[in-house]
Amino acid sequence: MALLHYLTDPFQYAFIQRAVIAAVIIGLLCAALGTFVVLRRMAVVGHALTHSALPGLVIAYLLGGSLFAGALIATVLTALGIGFLARDESVYEDTLVGMIPNIMFAFGILLISTTRSFRDLFSMLFGNILGVTQGDLHLIMLIAAVSLIVLFLFYKELKLFTVDPDYAQTIGMPVKALHYGILLFLSFTVVVGIQAVGTVLTNALLVIPVAAARLLTDRLGRMIALSCFFAVLSAIGGIYLSYYFGSASGASIVIFCSLIFAVVWLYKFIQKSMW
Repeated sequence: MALLHYLTDPFQYAFIQRAVIAAVIIGLLCAALGTFVVLRRMAVVGHALTHSALPGLVIAYLLGGSLFAGALIATVLTALGIGFLARDESVYEDTLVGMIPNIMFAFGILLISTTRSFRDLFSMLFGNILGVTQGDLHLIMLIAAVSLIVLFLFYKELKLFTVDPDYAQTIGMPVKALHYGILLFLSFTVVVGIQAVGTVLTNALLVIPVAAARLLTDRLGRMIALSCFFAVLSAIGGIYLSYYFGSASGASIVIFCSLIFAVVWLYKFIQKSMW
């Protein structure tokens, strides 16, 4: 009975209920898209886009507008800008990834320094999943639903593009369109993830569950399923940690996810040692 009490006690609060639902949805979206991002070795792009969202957030905050809209515009423009400028072969894509987002992040810090209030800076950088409103939850659900439906509809194309892009191009698949598509939906995912863990930690949700799943399987379908399972477990576990230990919710989710990776890695290490 005591254990049941500990499990159900947090859910007496409506904001905890919304936080868990939002965290689970965000975890599913990050894990599903993150699988393709990691296998395409685009994790650094995800990290870059999280930094690019900051000026959009700050501008929206200063204008009293939607933080979601501000972050979305900033990340989409950055993603499309990287893709467009990378068409010039004299400018390497990894150079742009290392340059443009840092400029955007610096611009965001510059904007913050012009204001007198730093109260909302913490939530922008590290998220505030416990502060999700009903309107935020509806928007998160809408973006996640659209993104996951597109991933499902184009699963075969994305799978081939991820596993063997040269063959995909040979048979006439629109590889550039698929690349832009991943960048675009990565922007959506980053914006949604910012609500949970902020601009600093969002990339962790894209990468860590997939890294853990990849230790257990090399089949794409199973990898996505395991990544989603680990992400959901991390979301719920992180909320519990935050509730009972009074820790930051976003950091708690990422730490719980890291613990899962450590357990899986240890399991594989012991398994290899036995052989």
